[in-house]
Amino acid sequence: MAKHIKDTTTLHNGVKMPWLGLGVWKVEDGSQVTESVQAAVQAGYRSIDTAAIYKNEEGVGQGIKECGVPREELFITTKVWNANQGYETTLQAFEESMEKLGLDYLDLYLVHWPVAGKYKDTWRALEKLYADKKVRAIGVSNFHVHHLEDLLETANIVPMVNQVEFHPQLAQHDLRTFCKEHHIQLEAWSPLAQGNLLDHPTLVEIGQKYGKSPAQVILRWDLQCGVVTIPKSVNADRIAANGDIFDFELTSEDMAQINALNKDERVGPDPDNFDF
Repeated sequence: MAKHIKDTTTLHNGVKMPWLGLGVWKVEDGSQVTESVQAAVQAGYRSIDTAAIYKNEEGVGQGIKECGVPREELFITTKVWNANQGYETTLQAFEESMEKLGLDYLDLYLVHWPVAGKYKDTWRALEKLYADKKVRAIGVSNFHVHHLEDLLETANIVPMVNQVEFHPQLAQHDLRTFCKEHHIQLEAWSPLAQGNLLDHPTLVEIGQKYGKSPAQVILRWDLQCGVVTIPKSVNADRIAANGDIFDFELTSEDMAQINALNKDERVGPDPDNFDF
């Protein structure tokens, strides 16, 4: 299990991906997101996750450029948005994202949502980008088991990552099992359930044992579940605190208590009923 903020998991193609990263959803482009990226890197983070629809790729790129850490030490993710899905349109969207980010290559490119009738063509485009060595790893986001099963019927490459909503009240048991069986790394967005769990008595009590906040307890639980996690914050102190989860380990009893909080309850949209 991860013992340091720079520790990595190895994807099924051999690429190493940090266990912890910074998410920048709803972080404004320009100085705010640039400063968030710089604060994260200063705190030891090496993974940054953005998306075309976040409209902050340029600011993220500026933060990468100014952070003082060599590009090869960073792991950068972005995603193709729904309106751009399809084969040719995905290839074009990728180039636009790369121009905004100011990068020569990407570490991970994701299909943002499973748009019916399009995600297979989108995946073919990602496979081409991977074959052309423009991307070190490719994956999907918000895919249920049935989406993955459908994709795998025609895919030449098994996704390396599936980034989904994951937190103690949405533990995704069936999806986690499927992904593990197919060597697909699960990654958590909204790991703190948009703050809805931060005053939960169980998490508060467990945190008190270790001198940790409920947020830190949740993020540690993610890692011990074998799930990569990308908490979002624009506050430098909170970014640092979210990364301060490698000096303690939850017991099996702690894990069981947190597991018991599962309600299969979402704070975000269900991929089967998302208004694209």
